[in-house]
Amino acid sequence: MLEIRRFEEKAGQMYGMGLIGGFCHLYIGQEAVVIGMQAAVTDRDTVLTSYRDHGHMLARGMDPKGVMAELTGRRGGYSKGKGGSMHMFSQEKGFYGGHGIVAAQVPIGTGIAFAHKYKDENAVCLTYLGDGAINQGQVYESFNMAALWQLPVVYVIENNKYAMGTSIERGSARTDLYHRGHAYGIPGAQVDGMDVVAVKKAGELAVAHARSGKGPYILEMHTYRYRGHSMSDPAKYRTKEEVQKVRQERDPIERLRGVLLDEAGVEEAKLKDIDRKVKAIVTEAAEFAQHSPEPDASELYTDVYA
Repeated sequence: MLEIRRFEEKAGQMYGMGLIGGFCHLYIGQEAVVIGMQAAVTDRDTVLTSYRDHGHMLARGMDPKGVMAELTGRRGGYSKGKGGSMHMFSQEKGFYGGHGIVAAQVPIGTGIAFAHKYKDENAVCLTYLGDGAINQGQVYESFNMAALWQLPVVYVIENNKYAMGTSIERGSARTDLYHRGHAYGIPGAQVDGMDVVAVKKAGELAVAHARSGKGPYILEMHTYRYRGHSMSDPAKYRTKEEVQKVRQERDPIERLRGVLLDEAGVEEAKLKDIDRKVKAIVTEAAEFAQHSPEPDASELYTDVYA
């Protein structure tokens, strides 16, 4: 979680310096969701998400240097500098992309789950989406097919309350989202997405359900992003006091830090050492990205079609 937090902070700095272009959606505040879920799956399982995807990549074990190089549009990036923040992939790590179109990843994740079942791979696909995406029609077509064919997919709704900038109260007739699959017989649960231990426990139950052949499962993670929807968003639709209150009372890293110090017997010096190591990893990634060459102009015409 700390690596994701420090990586995203550095990405925000580099965006401000003009080293990252286009859109850039930071994951700061939501780290417990992806880390808790990753602790509940195996390497053979697959993951895909929307455009807020850097945290998911790092959680899957993708190299921070390759992720940062892609953010800066460099040849050493996971998509050779052509995908940018929203479109990175790693077949080796079972990460099938950030996807820039709202909810477009949901039918794709459902299709990957179909492939897992068709090939008898005993694998589960984690398909992440946001509280804004949940109102898109293709989500429900996917729910229906996944339930009909009992596909091994866990839909993880990262409910950070604001979608692109509209509060969930203004965008959804019901603000509890875990029930959205009930019409198709898909079970669901609400989870404190700011508590990594709670996420892991809920994730294990959902993944076991999907892996056992019982079909899809929906997890609604109550989480919160501290920054704007993207780097270009001033986030004037909420108050600074609201953001500060969440930071002080529900921050996922600070909550786990308290558990480690008070209940697990971890010493303060150990946590400081982790922070130093993480900062070194992120600094190395930023330096690698800035020294990686830009793609050759001929790359415009490669990998356009399969």
